[in-house]
Amino acid sequence: MAGKFELYTDNAGEYRFRLKAGNGENILASEGYKQKSSAENGIESVKKNAGDDARYERKETAAGKHMFNLKATNGQVIGTSQSYASASGRDNGIASVQSNAPDASVEDLS
Repeated sequence: MAGKFELYTDNAGEYRFRLKAGNGENILASEGYKQKSSAENGIESVKKNAGDDARYERKETAAGKHMFNLKATNGQVIGTSQSYASASGRDNGIASVQSNAPDASVEDLS
């Protein structure tokens, strides 16, 4: 099963999206957007930038967990991962975004 983006509204009424892998696991989440069109542009930016390894900022949290941000060409964060126990888990998450995002469908739940 292919990955998909879910576009939804949060409790504050902002638009957000998440990328889910084929197994239903969340692999990337967005910030909140005031406008639906801005969230849709964010999805397109993830699709465009997902294949470029240089766009991934690999980080370690204060608690020693591993995570990543996907950045657009302008350096703005367009998606954030969950925390992973290991660097290899984080790298597998990046590989999942790279393989799922470019052709992912969009399910509008907003």
